[in-house]
Amino acid sequence: MSESNVVEDEVSRRISRLEKITELYGNPFYSTGFPKTHSAAQVKEQFAQLASGEKTDKTVAVAGRIMAIRNNGMFLDVLDDSDRLQVFHNLKEISPEKAEMLKLLDLGDIVGAVGLVRRTPRGEITVDASDLKILSKAIEPPPEKYHGLKDVEARFRHREQDLVANPRTRETLRARYRMIAAIRQFLYEREFMEVETPMLHVIAGGAIAKPFVTHHNTLDMPLYLRIAPELHLKRLVIGGVSEKVFEINRCFRNEGISPKHNPEFTSIEIYQAYVDFTAMIDITEAIVQHVALTLHGTTKVKFGDKEIDFTAPWPRVGMVDLIKQHTGIDFYSIADAGAAGDAARKIGVKVEPGLSWGQVIEAVFDERVEDKLVQPIHVVDLPKEISPLSKAWPDRPHIAQRFETYINGWEIANAFSELNDPREQRARFLEQAEQKRGPDDPPHPIDEDFIKALAFGMPPMGGLGVGLDRLAMLMTDSQSIREVIAFPTMRPGD
Repeated sequence: MSESNVVEDEVSRRISRLEKITELYGNPFYSTGFPKTHSAAQVKEQFAQLASGEKTDKTVAVAGRIMAIRNNGMFLDVLDDSDRLQVFHNLKEISPEKAEMLKLLDLGDIVGAVGLVRRTPRGEITVDASDLKILSKAIEPPPEKYHGLKDVEARFRHREQDLVANPRTRETLRARYRMIAAIRQFLYEREFMEVETPMLHVIAGGAIAKPFVTHHNTLDMPLYLRIAPELHLKRLVIGGVSEKVFEINRCFRNEGISPKHNPEFTSIEIYQAYVDFTAMIDITEAIVQHVALTLHGTTKVKFGDKEIDFTAPWPRVGMVDLIKQHTGIDFYSIADAGAAGDAARKIGVKVEPGLSWGQVIEAVFDERVEDKLVQPIHVVDLPKEISPLSKAWPDRPHIAQRFETYINGWEIANAFSELNDPREQRARFLEQAEQKRGPDDPPHPIDEDFIKALAFGMPPMGGLGVGLDRLAMLMTDSQSIREVIAFPTMRPGD
């Protein structure tokens, strides 16, 4: 018999049991609640001092999903969002009606139980059920009888089953959510204001990426899912809503999928007036350390076979200097873009003719340096040509006041001293539009509304973006971004 036929037979059997339950006890789907008094973890904690075989006169009401049925329902393992708990029925003493109910239970059913707490002679905290109610019937069978859902595609496509079957999945996502809460609280305590900006943009701006395109029917115009919230966040600071703002934002880039890329991703962008990019370095280090301490109680965190030490301060090294360390090429001594491209090709880095000096440096760094930056490091002094929103150094006009933070070979953060001259910003946008990009990529549009906002007057400002998905990967020892996203982007199943 095929696997699909087995599942169909199991579903049919469960529906038959549901019909019998409805006939005898009422439709479980009509249940509207249950007076739960304790979580499983609270029961275990409250009665942790019980000796083996000791009974109490304390009644509790617990509820959750059935994970195991033993001895015809004598023992049920029930899982809630805190832990598993054993529920016991004395089959010699219960009524025939209750015995029949136990026979109709299946793995995955959600039940509520009321009873006294004891510790069994074998040491298990247990609820001796005096009453049991079926609150929801699981018509679909559980994955591999809850011994662990192993199929990778099934895990991510049916995340609810993965969460029930795999404790590590639950803990990974919980750690992610605690991480985001910790970052939010960290910024609140430093008087940053959390704000919201649009997810539908008239122009896909704030970063260079391929957008998702949609259409607004009433306005009869294309719109773009945001690739970055940067320009709108700066406009809020310009308008004076606050000198210190942040947004935990969902962004969308119509590009590749890999273990560290998902088309829909979460980042945090932070802007503070009257500071430069060095203040953003301090904030980056403080946030990451705070997260590590919150989740692990230490700034040294295991990732795979490595230990990442998040203890600040982290090194600050120039991008060109790092390239020289790893390839021997000093691009500061090569001013011409064509000659820079030739130097890159000599060491096997494929760069197309027509790339700017900065784009060549970026390509060499990506291929020859990035994956070697395991411990936290701030890569500073990026080329201005690849930093269209960043101020340049007055004495080095081809170098931006910008850094990217790398950990485990991944870019985790990106920050600038924000460019606030509207005339130079327009010139940069025009230069960006003319830069060679992919063969199918149109010129990058200029956001005239943003230029107008800059012309209204923007204070000196530092801006920072941190990739929260990748940070969550580092903090949870997850080798794929899909592990830390509840519902990663996937093709539909059969």
